[in-house]
Amino acid sequence: MGLNLEGKKAVVAEVNEQVSNAQVIIIAEYRGLEVGQLTELRAKAREAGVYLHVLKNTLARRAIAGTPFEGLTDQLVGPLIYGMSADPVAPAKVLKTFAKDNDKLVVKAGAMPNFIMDEAGVNALATMPSREELLAKLLGTMQAPVAKFVQTLNEVPSKFVRALAAVRDQKEAA
Repeated sequence: MGLNLEGKKAVVAEVNEQVSNAQVIIIAEYRGLEVGQLTELRAKAREAGVYLHVLKNTLARRAIAGTPFEGLTDQLVGPLIYGMSADPVAPAKVLKTFAKDNDKLVVKAGAMPNFIMDEAGVNALATMPSREELLAKLLGTMQAPVAKFVQTLNEVPSKFVRALAAVRDQKEAA
């Protein structure tokens, strides 16, 4: 059963709100996927913080009209699932990893604000480290000089204690 006009307006408003908060939109064709597989994909997307929605293309065009993702409208053909998130890497990773195991899910394109990506661009985005991984690397890089400085400061008394122990051992031997 189709949506009435009010239902369609509500869906467009909901998707438009998600689009306004998104840093990336990835679209994939899901033709041939079974309901159980789509449910599994939605669960993985939910874990990663990705908003995943199957949507009529006309409603999607209305939702992205007037946004920085408007250039994506040419790609909206066929049965598509839309993944969007504030984390620019998460939707690409979720959809690409799921597509590896399920050949019926085909990633078609993606968009960042005012930038349209083809499938190769989405693949490149999927291989990038996530925000958490980048923050961990940054923290490790920032911590390294401090840790090395503390280690160097700790070496001075350690060397002194070892020298005293060597002198003590030498006197005991004599």
